[in-house]
Amino acid sequence: MSTLSKKESRAPTTCLGPASTQGLNTNCRDGLEGDCARKPDQKLPELYGVGDPTATFSSDSSHLSSRGSIIKWFWDSAEEGYRTYHMDEYDEDKNPNGIINLGTSENKLCFDLLSRRLSQSDMLQVKPSLLQYPDWRGHLFLREEVARFLSVYCRSPAPLKPENVVVLNGCASLFSALATVLCEVGEAFLIPAPYYGAITQHVYLYGNVRLVCVYLDSETLCEAPGMQRLPDPQRTHVMWATSKDFGMSGLRFGTLYTENRDVATAVASLCRYHGLSGLVQYQMAQLLQDRDWVDQVYLPENHARLKAAHTYVSGELRALGIPFLSRGAGFFIWADLRKYLPEATFEAETLLWRRFLDNKVLLSFGKAFQCKEPGWFRLVFSDKAHRLRLGMQRVRQVLEATSQVAEDPPSCQTQEPRASTGELVVTLWPLLPAGGVGGCGD
Repeated sequence: MSTLSKKESRAPTTCLGPASTQGLNTNCRDGLEGDCARKPDQKLPELYGVGDPTATFSSDSSHLSSRGSIIKWFWDSAEEGYRTYHMDEYDEDKNPNGIINLGTSENKLCFDLLSRRLSQSDMLQVKPSLLQYPDWRGHLFLREEVARFLSVYCRSPAPLKPENVVVLNGCASLFSALATVLCEVGEAFLIPAPYYGAITQHVYLYGNVRLVCVYLDSETLCEAPGMQRLPDPQRTHVMWATSKDFGMSGLRFGTLYTENRDVATAVASLCRYHGLSGLVQYQMAQLLQDRDWVDQVYLPENHARLKAAHTYVSGELRALGIPFLSRGAGFFIWADLRKYLPEATFEAETLLWRRFLDNKVLLSFGKAFQCKEPGWFRLVFSDKAHRLRLGMQRVRQVLEATSQVAEDPPSCQTQEPRASTGELVVTLWPLLPAGGVGGCGD
């Protein structure tokens, strides 16, 4: 992501392109990361423009400030499907008719490996320093391990420095912190779309920063941009977390690497609100330094399980005649369900999403990621075989009951996007080579 100044970001729309404003007027609710849902008669707070939205957004609660009402609005608008899933979560024994979640981008394949490793004796030490207030940047022993680990797996031409590392409780907090320290109120990040929809909340709620997205359509979506070299190192900030690479999203570990000392110091100051416990920091350091386990146990097995899961889901999609996009890393596939929409609108996309949810399978629809075209769905395959089989059965049931109303869309063609300039925030999701499953979604 690159930053735009307030002067450059005065357009009131969120995204650049023909679909930029119509999506704000639709009742599109996502189960996971969506930021576009609202009731038709509910006024959207003007949080996509420049200025202070709290000046015009009136609270519907006498107990909340205007700022609190906007925060509550995000929760009410964006979390319906995810809350529905947690109220009716599938369990093979206790709730076999519950909702299968193929929408949340999590790796659920390697709990057994992680459980055994995190239960070993070297993980269970308690030292006095771990129970006291730490350096807000993170304990030095952890920052040293992060620097060594990323030097190896990022193939850094020179060793990374621990003084450039800041540790937080996940990349959501890091997005929020960077938006707050890099941008003035009302300024914007330039971001390619589709993108993880919750970033809208991450950068706005504390920093009052918005997103201006550059659309990647069916053609450009086929090829992610490459970066031959980084721009100004003082304006390049790299994020990494263990949620994807190690399947530990619940541990809440994220890290920033930046050579800009002012940025590192400012973000570190916010770590007093977004820090990790000393015990978790110790466990993370032990895990990252155990290269034998990472290289010889975790990566090969994780790779094999991801590949098997991807092979199954992609085979099911091919059997259904569904076009899809997939790449060499990640946990999900972009499935092209445009031919199942009665009309090419995001309202129709939302109705199809709701039919999936009613049939007890949760997917993520494209509008939640600011896809330009309605009909794209994100399908996560990094789950156990029995849940994948049942989930895909439920997907098939919905699609077989839905009339196809359009011809298959044309095949994707590669197109190189233009590069942007400015402050650059790079996310390494996922980083480890275990993601290379021979064509799984990125």
